[in-house]
Amino acid sequence: MKLVTFDDGLVGRIDGDTVVELDVPSTRAFFERERQVGETGRTFALADVKLRAPIAPRKFFHTAGNFREHHDDLVRVDWSHPVNKGIVFFQNVDAVIGPDEPIVYPSHLTRELDYELELAVVIGKPGRFFSADQAAEHIAGYLVFNDITARDIQRREMESGVFSFSKAIETFCPIGPYIVTADEIEDPHDLDMELRVNGDVRQKSNTARMSVSIPQLVAYHSPQTYSAGDLITTGTIAGVAASTDDPFANYLKPGDVVEAEIEGLGILRNPVVSWSEAYGTEEPPAEQWV
Repeated sequence: MKLVTFDDGLVGRIDGDTVVELDVPSTRAFFERERQVGETGRTFALADVKLRAPIAPRKFFHTAGNFREHHDDLVRVDWSHPVNKGIVFFQNVDAVIGPDEPIVYPSHLTRELDYELELAVVIGKPGRFFSADQAAEHIAGYLVFNDITARDIQRREMESGVFSFSKAIETFCPIGPYIVTADEIEDPHDLDMELRVNGDVRQKSNTARMSVSIPQLVAYHSPQTYSAGDLITTGTIAGVAASTDDPFANYLKPGDVVEAEIEGLGILRNPVVSWSEAYGTEEPPAEQWV
């Protein structure tokens, strides 16, 4: 099933070129009700609806450094700090946006706006303190995530070994375009991944190159306690702008269009816009105390 949130918060499943409305107030409630949800009888042409972020999670767990190639890429260009396996932090769920929604470039805060293509896992069953062998019963589905990051802010944060602000600014968390339920994905560890900026391929890899498997990741996070509809990311692949020979030629800027694609999970497309284009005002002064 391809599960969507659309228009003013309606929930549905995609059936070819049609969206079949489900009788549930949110996709999170869909999983809370263990998918025991009926249909309203209404259908919509997929081309006529506005897809939104497919889920509003209660918790959003980040995993960093899981693709060793990303770490090796940053070592090659002598980046300021290593991205080691096992870094875990929370995302700001209010930063979530959906497909075709704009990523707002806050140039008063950053001049180094980067992209990170990641696979996100949707938790369908609450739980805590379980093993990797038990993880499958808690995995409900998958979606595409683009981890937008302000690298200049991140470098300052990583001096203490922790980062969050650099990834949690408003609009920095695009997800979508839909949730593909786990039964539709034969092997989540063999999915091609590709991120493009203005049609140019920037990142390309496969989920087979993860260092830690999805069941291991899900089990590892479980002491923090899961709710139905929570999200976990699996880390990014090589090719972020910060790892290129000329990062400033590759950092995102207003006018760019980013397409994040994972095999079987669709294309998550987002334009990058300036503050004034998004809000019709000049950027506010940035409060500085560090």
